[in-house]
Amino acid sequence: MAFITFLLFTSLVAIASYFIAGKAEQTNDSYFLGGRSLTAGVIAGSLLLTNLSTEQIVGLNGQSYTEGILVMCWETLAAIAMVITALFLLPRYLKGGLTTVPQFLEKRYDTVTKTIASGLFLSGYAIVFLPIVLYSGSLALVTMFDVPANFGISHNLAIWLSVWTIGIIGSIYAISGGLRAVAISDSINAVGLLIGGIMITVLGLNYIGDGSALAGLSNLYNDAPDRFNAIGGSDASVPFATIFTGMMLVQLFYWGTNQAIIQRALGAKSLKEGQKGLLIAAFFKILGPLILVIPGMIAFYIFKGELEIADQAYPKLVKTVLPTALVGFFAAVLFGAILSSFNSALNSSVTLFGLDIYKQHINKDATEAQVVKYGKRFGILLAFFAMFIAPFIANAPAGLFSYLQEVNGCYSIPILTIIVVGYLTKYIPAIAAKIAIILGAVLYFISQFVLKGYFVKKALVEAKANGITDITELDMIEKLAYPHFLHVMAILFIMNILIMVVIGMIKPRQKAFKLAYTEQVDIEPYRFVKPIGLAIVIVVIASYVIFS
Repeated sequence: MAFITFLLFTSLVAIASYFIAGKAEQTNDSYFLGGRSLTAGVIAGSLLLTNLSTEQIVGLNGQSYTEGILVMCWETLAAIAMVITALFLLPRYLKGGLTTVPQFLEKRYDTVTKTIASGLFLSGYAIVFLPIVLYSGSLALVTMFDVPANFGISHNLAIWLSVWTIGIIGSIYAISGGLRAVAISDSINAVGLLIGGIMITVLGLNYIGDGSALAGLSNLYNDAPDRFNAIGGSDASVPFATIFTGMMLVQLFYWGTNQAIIQRALGAKSLKEGQKGLLIAAFFKILGPLILVIPGMIAFYIFKGELEIADQAYPKLVKTVLPTALVGFFAAVLFGAILSSFNSALNSSVTLFGLDIYKQHINKDATEAQVVKYGKRFGILLAFFAMFIAPFIANAPAGLFSYLQEVNGCYSIPILTIIVVGYLTKYIPAIAAKIAIILGAVLYFISQFVLKGYFVKKALVEAKANGITDITELDMIEKLAYPHFLHVMAILFIMNILIMVVIGMIKPRQKAFKLAYTEQVDIEPYRFVKPIGLAIVIVVIASYVIFS
C-alpha cells in the first residue's frame, strides 16, 4: 500500500509539471530562467523546496536529536539573509539582466574572474553537493521502506540502486524541462512537504503526549529543559558566537549568491515578484524548525538518545508515528525534496557550463540552441559522475550536514567576498578579485584540511600524555583545539576584503564601474519590502529571546 501511494503521488507531480510547464524552448532565458516569467508563489515554493532536501530534513533533525533546539540558527537566520538579498542583491541582479551570478563578475571585473567563479561553483556541485544529496536521500528512502529486507539485497546494493534511480529521474526533470519545469514541480512538492512535515511533528507530539500535542510539547520540555536553549556553548556544533561571524556569511552566500538558489529569483517576471517571493520564503524559514528541528528532539525523547547513528532519528520517527497508509505519501514528498535539490543544482550547473564555459571559451559563435544543447550534455556527464561517487559518501565523517557546510567554505566565502566588494566599490580592479578568490579558496583548504588536523592531533596527544582519558573531556579538547570553521570563514572574509581594498588603493581601475540597466524586467521594488523585511528580522531576534 505504501509503495503504491508513493508511486501515485510521484507520478501526479511529474504529469502536472509536464503539462503546466509545456515544452521548454531552446533559448537562454526560456530554458535557464523559465522565460523570466516566475511569480512570487512559484519563486517562494521553489526556493523552499530546493533548500529542503534530505541533508536538511535528515541531517538537521539528526543534529537536533544530538544537541537540541540550538541548531535552529541554520533555519531562522536564513530569513535575515533572504531579506538582505531582497533589498540589496536582487535589485542589482535584475537591473543587470543576469542569468548567472558569475556574469556579474565578468561585468564588474573580467572574463577570467567569471570563469574561476564558475569553475568553483561547478566543482562544489560535482564533488560535494550533488553526491551528498543523492546519498542522504537514498539512505532515508532505503531506511523508510526497509529495502534490504523487502527485496532481499544488501544495504550497500540498496543504496546504489536508490542513488541511480533518484539521479536518473532528477536528471530527466532538470535537463529536459529547464528551470520552469523544475520550479513547477518544486512548488507542487512544497505543498506536500509542508503538510507532511507538519504532520510528522504533530503526530510525534501526539505520540509522546498520549493523543494531545500540547501535552506532548509539555512532556518534551519538562523532560529536558536545557535542550530548549538556543544559545550554543563553545563545544556545540554551532557556538552562539559564530552567529555574529561566519554563520551570517554562509547564509548570505547561500541565499544571495548560490546559483542553484538565486536562479529562481533571477527568473522573476519583475523585481516586485522576486522580492515578494523571497519575503514569503523568509517567513516560512522562520517556521522551519517545526519541520527540521523539533522532530529530532521528539525522536530523542522516544528513543531515549540510544540511536547509534543520529541521522537515523527522522526516518525512524516517521516509521514510528506515521500511519502505514500515509508512509507512501510522505516518502513521495521526501522523494520530491531529494529530487528538488538534485535537479535544481544540476540545472544551475547546466546554466553555468553553457553560458560561462561553453559559450565563452569553447564556441563563442554558438547559437542559443547550441548553448542549451551542449549545456544539457554536460549536465548528463555531471549527473553520472555524481551518481557514481555518491555511494562512497558513506565513508565520510558522521554528521553530513555540518560536513557539507564546512567543505562548502572552500568556494562560498571567496565568491561572496568579491561579489560584495564588487557592488560596494567602483574602483577596485580585476586583479584584486582574482587574488582574493584564489587565495581565499587555498587558505581555507589549508586551514581546515591541513592545519586543523595537525593542531587537533597535537592537542589530543598532549592531553593523553597528561593522563586525560575521559572521552567527554577529550571530545571537548578536540573541539577547542582549533577555531570553529565559521570563525575561520569570517577571518578569511575580512582578510580578503582588506587585500582587495589595498590593491585597489595601489592600482585602482581607470574608470569607475557602473551597472547598466538592461530593461529586461521591471525593477520597480515592492512597496512593502522594507517594513515586511524589518518585521521578519524582529521575529527572528524575538525567537532567540524566547529560547534563551
